[in-house]
Amino acid sequence: MVYEIGNFLMQFSEVFSFFRLVNYITFRAIMAALTAVIFVFLFSRRFILFMHRRSMLDQVRETGVLSALDKSGTPTMGGALIIGAVLSSMALWGNWHNPFLVCSLAGMLWFGLLGFYDDYAKVQRHSGDMGVSERNKLVAQGLFAFGFALFCVGPYAPFEAAMTTKLYVPFYKYALVDLGPFIYGAFILLFVIFVSNAVNITDGLDGLAITPALFVVTVLGIFAYVEGNRIYSGYLFYPYLRGVGELTIFGAAFVGAGLGFLWYNAYPAQIFMGDTGSLAIGGTMAVMSVLLKQEMLFPLLGGLFLAEAITSQIQDKIGVRWVGRRIFYRAPLHHNLQHKGIAETKVVIRLWIVAGILALISLATLKLR
Repeated sequence: MVYEIGNFLMQFSEVFSFFRLVNYITFRAIMAALTAVIFVFLFSRRFILFMHRRSMLDQVRETGVLSALDKSGTPTMGGALIIGAVLSSMALWGNWHNPFLVCSLAGMLWFGLLGFYDDYAKVQRHSGDMGVSERNKLVAQGLFAFGFALFCVGPYAPFEAAMTTKLYVPFYKYALVDLGPFIYGAFILLFVIFVSNAVNITDGLDGLAITPALFVVTVLGIFAYVEGNRIYSGYLFYPYLRGVGELTIFGAAFVGAGLGFLWYNAYPAQIFMGDTGSLAIGGTMAVMSVLLKQEMLFPLLGGLFLAEAITSQIQDKIGVRWVGRRIFYRAPLHHNLQHKGIAETKVVIRLWIVAGILALISLATLKLR
């Protein structure tokens, strides 16, 4: 809104020349972050009280960790605050004609609504295991991922035709391979589903998922700024993606919303993000990674989420179903660390440190190529 109004008013008089600031990505990114964090601070307490009154409380799952029982009665669906803050911020500072922004918002909303439905079903059935079935959840995720993949490999993709189906890898200056529309489309579909579920699996301790997500989105926002600038992208041998700098503003709004949410989600949490937040965050990171052509950076940048997802799948699919016994004491990773006697807060902070180190290494790939 401010972006559109500012550019409109500048056409009429020099009096409104100060609105030229809205054409600077850095200015709008800062304002978007501030708007989002203020939104969360303004509405969080009211939201928490509302959820208490409506008995929209987290349904504890059996994880084998006794400390999880202490968390019963905590309001859930806090991801709605993050989504609301990002949408409000983008309504003010975003360029809604930009396809990169529209795709990212669509991914966040689709997965957020799926997570909301899952959380609501759990509350209504008074069980943490009786939300949306795994099959139906995968179908819903697959529908968006399939449509998004078609968009990214089709004629309306926001990339130059020459780079549409190319795959880029960290530490290498040029495209590794051109996969073609069919293989690359299938890769996008699987990538989006995997990343969204990886964040969902990680969200198990107070503040654990949101902080690594902030690291990931911050780094992706920096990549968006570089790839959206013809000079910087050319100097660093990155593909120039006209208009992708708008994702810097989107990422800044997300970071602001996440910081505000962490204020209430830090131990002991006053609210949980629920699947509403974890699926929305995962979908957001997946879509941003694809739009920036940085899918292969995610195993490094989102290494914590990758480890959480892999340990969970090894335990459930290979250990319990195929072998008939547990491979780890507990899964995913954070519960295994708790089982070894490490306090929850220490587990969370140590995994934050790991995620921060991975983010710094990922930033180094901007130059080390």
